[in-house]
Amino acid sequence: MSTGTNDRVWLITGASSGFGRALAEAALAAGDTVVGAARRVERLDEPARENPDRFHPIALDVTDVDRDRQVVQEVVDRFGRLDVLVNNAGRTQVGALEETTDRELRDLFELHFFGPAALTRAALPHMRRQGSGWVVQMSSVGGQVTAPGFGAYCATKFALEGLTETLSQEVAFARFLIVEPGAFRTDLFARDAALFSEPMSEYEPTIGPTRDYVRTGGGSQPGDPAKAAQAIITAIAAERPPLRLVLGGDAIDGVDGRLRALRAELAQWQPVGRATSLDDTDPPSEPS
Repeated sequence: MSTGTNDRVWLITGASSGFGRALAEAALAAGDTVVGAARRVERLDEPARENPDRFHPIALDVTDVDRDRQVVQEVVDRFGRLDVLVNNAGRTQVGALEETTDRELRDLFELHFFGPAALTRAALPHMRRQGSGWVVQMSSVGGQVTAPGFGAYCATKFALEGLTETLSQEVAFARFLIVEPGAFRTDLFARDAALFSEPMSEYEPTIGPTRDYVRTGGGSQPGDPAKAAQAIITAIAAERPPLRLVLGGDAIDGVDGRLRALRAELAQWQPVGRATSLDDTDPPSEPS
């Protein structure tokens, strides 16, 4: 089956709920074709039934890198191209580092970092052949701003953002968008959606409030996933699109506060840092 000449082909992971579902609906409303991927493919029955010609469900656990490569190839074989890859699948994890097991930490990196890396790697040759393409990485405000109990989660998002920013410097034929949402009304905090590491009493003062927030905060987040999806589509359609798109006033305030703190610290300690060059090293020359 081929698509028309004007519509794009999207592959969206985690398409059964939250940002993935909202993005799929926005892309469909724009006349595009969407391949929606989820571990539980039956959760994609409704959009497939409502859009039988343009929404195509596919089973995918992004931690299976062989399957990641296979799915990308299946999309290209069926539609002839892949225009937008959205790496959205993810979950919340709460625990201090000392509480977090090695298995929990590695599993989260498989989901948030190695899976998206494998899908991106698989998509790039096809985007090179096309001469265009978008990779949208659904990161988080936690890709820049940390909080007690979110150490493992933030580490995965920091890693994904570092990889993606580097990709934007390496790759000339595709574009990249790092999306950093704050608190949005998705299923991220839904019952049984988050993984909680086995608590240690020593961390109750610092991690306890975070556990309580994740357990009880579902349904109270101010962000609208549908508006987030429209913001993402606006960004990738812009003449000068951003590399990072921060969504939600809470996220914008958090990132702004972190940048201010980093700049103040850099200014305070820059004399110490600059004094570490070898004494016989000539200072860099001014550009002519």
